[in-house]
Amino acid sequence: MKKNINLAIHLSEDNMPEQIICSGDDIQEDVDSKAMMLALFDGEKLDTVKIDLWTSDLQINEMDRFVFQTLRSIADTYYKATKNADLANDMQKFIQYFGEKTEILAKE
Repeated sequence: MKKNINLAIHLSEDNMPEQIICSGDDIQEDVDSKAMMLALFDGEKLDTVKIDLWTSDLQINEMDRFVFQTLRSIADTYYKATKNADLANDMQKFIQYFGEKTEILAKE
């Protein structure tokens, strides 16, 4: 079985992303995004290939929230894959700190 995920990046005249649209076989409605991070692990080279894009109208507070939510997702994925609770909890502590510093979360 094969499933497709499609990314359409609309660029301005000076090659800056203006719109990022994600669609795919399991995506019921196209997602119109302001930012994306894509990371692929090359098992042969043991290296990560990544693409980070954001549109010019992305506000700093939106980027803060995007990074915060992405870090939470990374910590959750890391725990699910490794069951390393100690390191996942340490990651969550930094994410809490990041959330407080960017005022996404109230300070404890």
